[in-house]
Amino acid sequence: MTDLETPVAPSRAGPAWRRAAPALLGYVAVRALGLVTLAVWSAARDKSPHQLLSARWDSLWYTRVAELGYGYEVRLPNGDVHSNLAFFPLLPWLERAFAAVTPLSHADAGLLVSALASLAAAWGIFAVADHVYGPRAGICAVLLWAVLPVGIVQSMAYSESLFTALAAWSLYAVLTGRWLTAGLLASLAGLTRPVGAAVVAAVWVAAIASFVRERSVPARTGAPGWRRALAMLIAPLGAAGYVLWVGHHTGKGPLGYLDVQAGWRNGFDGGYAFARFVGDKFTSFPSALAGLALIIGVGLLVWLYVICVRQRQPLPLLVYAGVVTLLALCASSYFGSKPRLLLPAFPLLLPPALALARLRTSRSAWVLGGVTVASAAYGAFWLNGSGPP
Repeated sequence: MTDLETPVAPSRAGPAWRRAAPALLGYVAVRALGLVTLAVWSAARDKSPHQLLSARWDSLWYTRVAELGYGYEVRLPNGDVHSNLAFFPLLPWLERAFAAVTPLSHADAGLLVSALASLAAAWGIFAVADHVYGPRAGICAVLLWAVLPVGIVQSMAYSESLFTALAAWSLYAVLTGRWLTAGLLASLAGLTRPVGAAVVAAVWVAAIASFVRERSVPARTGAPGWRRALAMLIAPLGAAGYVLWVGHHTGKGPLGYLDVQAGWRNGFDGGYAFARFVGDKFTSFPSALAGLALIIGVGLLVWLYVICVRQRQPLPLLVYAGVVTLLALCASSYFGSKPRLLLPAFPLLLPPALALARLRTSRSAWVLGGVTVASAAYGAFWLNGSGPP
C-alpha cells in the first residue's frame, strides 16, 4: 500500500467512468435527497433554499469577486477589516467564465461549478479508494463523504467541492505515477483554498520518498526523475503566485496575505484558541455538553488518523489528511467552520469505508440509508439555522 513506484494503476476491466458509475449514481441520490429535504424544510420556514445555497456567507464574497474583482472590504465597528483578498481566485474565475458563456448569473454559475466539481470530487475519491482498497470500498468512501453532517456544503456555491476534486485527482495522479498531472492539479488546488498547501505537501513528500527509495534500490525504475522534480516545482506555483500577488497588491510584501487573514482574525496558533474555546464551554452545564462533544469529535479524528497509519495507507494520503486536519483544528478563529474545513480530508473516511465494504451489501445499505436520512435532515436544519460561516 505504501509503494509509490508503481507507474500506473492496476489493469481494470471496462471504462473508468463505468467502473465509477455506481458510486456516482449513489452520490447523486444522496445529494438529491439532501436538496429536496432542504427545499421542504426551507418552505416550512418561509425561506428560499436557492438563497441559502448561493447567496449567504462565503458564497456572497466569491460572487462579488467574480462580478467586480478584488479590492472590496468591510470595516467592522471593532476595527477588523474583512477584505475579499482572503478568498482565493479559482472559484470566482470559473463563476465569471460560466456566467459569460451561459445565461446564468454569477451566483447561479457558482452553484453549477459546485455541482460539477462535487461530481468530480466524488469520482476522484472513488478512484483513490478503488486504487487502494478496491471498488466496494470506493463506493462506500464516496457515500460516506456524501452523508457527512455538513455534506450540504458540497451543494453550495463554496469552494470545498472544487478543492476536494482537485486534491483527490492530484493524489490519484501521484499514486499512479502521473507526476506532471499531480503537480498541475496541486497548483490549481493552491489557487482554490489556503489548504492547498496540503496537496503540495503530499506531492513533495511522495516525490522525495520516491527519490530516496530509488537511491537505496537503484535497480528499481519508476517515472523519470525530471518528471518528479518538475511536479515539485509546479505544485506550489498556484498558491505562491496568489499570495505574492496579494502582497504586491496591498504593498505589504510577501507576507501581505497574512495581514489580510489577520483582518478576519484568522491565523495559525497551534490550536491554542480552539482549546480555549472548548475549555470555555465547561463554565456552565448546558454548554459543557457541547464541549464534551467537541472533545469526542477531535478524539474521533485522531483515532481515524491512527487507523489510517496502522492500515498503511499510501504516504501521500497520510500527509494530505494530516495537514488538512492540522490546519483545520489549529486555525485561530471561526470555530463553527471547522467541520466544513475538514470536509476535504476524505482519506480519514477510508477506514470506515473499508469496514462497510466488508459487510454484506444489505447491512451496509441499511447503515448508509439511515445515515443518509439523518444527514439530509441535519443539513436542512443547519442551513436554516446558524449554517456554515
